[in-house]
Amino acid sequence: MRAPLVALALGLLLGAALAAPALAQAPRSPSSRHGAAHYGKWLAAGAAVAFTVMAAHEHSRSRADWDDLLALCRSTSDACLRGSDGRYMRTDAEALYQRSLYYDRRANRRLLGAQGSLLVTAALFILDLRGRTDGPDNIPFSPFRVTAEPTRNGAAVGVQVRF
Repeated sequence: MRAPLVALALGLLLGAALAAPALAQAPRSPSSRHGAAHYGKWLAAGAAVAFTVMAAHEHSRSRADWDDLLALCRSTSDACLRGSDGRYMRTDAEALYQRSLYYDRRANRRLLGAQGSLLVTAALFILDLRGRTDGPDNIPFSPFRVTAEPTRNGAAVGVQVRF
């Protein structure tokens, strides 16, 4: 299960590394603007969301097995006795515990994948914005302006609309 996560993370990092020099040196034309960073950021963001959803699913499976183990332990006084090696004496209790640990580890790996994908997403968003001067040329000023300035008692927020 680790191989797909590692492959995805390495692929995203490799794409970001390959896109950085090309984006820094390439002239900004409409066709070069849509490079690896432009589309890769959405792929990485989707991977972060997908890993998070998978982690939530695995966590719910782990939690269900843990709740079943707790219900079993509360059913009789000797249901959750442990042996000298730390394992549960009853095989059904040990199986629930091991399955809960298994799904918990899977959830942790998926959360790590989500965090890595989120870092790659942030890097690709920054790479895509770097050097961008594609604002509208025909508007000399912005008609809507919001300001925030610190004051002695907090902050002053202002809104200005020009006609």
